[in-house]
Amino acid sequence: MEEHAVYYDKLIRLTNAISECRDPEDVALTTAESIRNVFNAKGCAVFLVNRETRELGLAASAGLSQEYLNKGPLYFLQSIEEAKDAVPIAIYDVLDDPRCKYPEAAKAEGIKSFLGVPMVAHGRIIGAIRIYTGEPWEFSINDINLVQAVAQICGMAMDMCRMYKGYKTSLDILKNLRRKKAVELI
Repeated sequence: MEEHAVYYDKLIRLTNAISECRDPEDVALTTAESIRNVFNAKGCAVFLVNRETRELGLAASAGLSQEYLNKGPLYFLQSIEEAKDAVPIAIYDVLDDPRCKYPEAAKAEGIKSFLGVPMVAHGRIIGAIRIYTGEPWEFSINDINLVQAVAQICGMAMDMCRMYKGYKTSLDILKNLRRKKAVELI
C-alpha cells in the first residue's frame, strides 16, 4: 500500500502544477519538467501532432539537448507506435530496439530507456509524452499508468486553456463592440 501512496503523491503534485497553468505552452512545459523531476529521468518531452504534416512537433522539453531535439522529424504514423495505436511503448534498450528511429542520437545523448505515451483529448490523439532515462529502466505498470494519467490530464488541460483563451478573446471582442456602439450613440 505504501508504494501506491507514493504514486498518488506524485500524481497530486503533477496535477497541482498543471492545474495552475493558463496557457497550453505552460501546460506542456510544466508537464515535461514535472515528469522529469518525479521520475528523476534524463529528460522528458511533450509533442503535439501537426494534423497537416503528420509530424510530432515539440511543444516542450526538459533535460534534453538541442542537438537531440533537432535530430530529425518524428512522424505521427512512422515513429514509435505510441501515437499511432494509442498505447504506451516502453523500450528497455534504445540501442537494440528496431522501433527506435534515431538510436545513434540517443546514444550520443546518453539515453538508455524510453517510455512513450499518447496524449488524447476528446477521443482524438493530440500528441505524446516521452520520458528518456540515462540508465536502463524497466518501466513498471505503475510507472506507465501514472504517465498515462498525466497525459490525459495534460491533454484536457491544453484543451481547456485553448477554450479559455478563445473565451477571453470573444469577451474582448464583445466589449470592444459595446464600446463602439456606445460611442456611436453619443
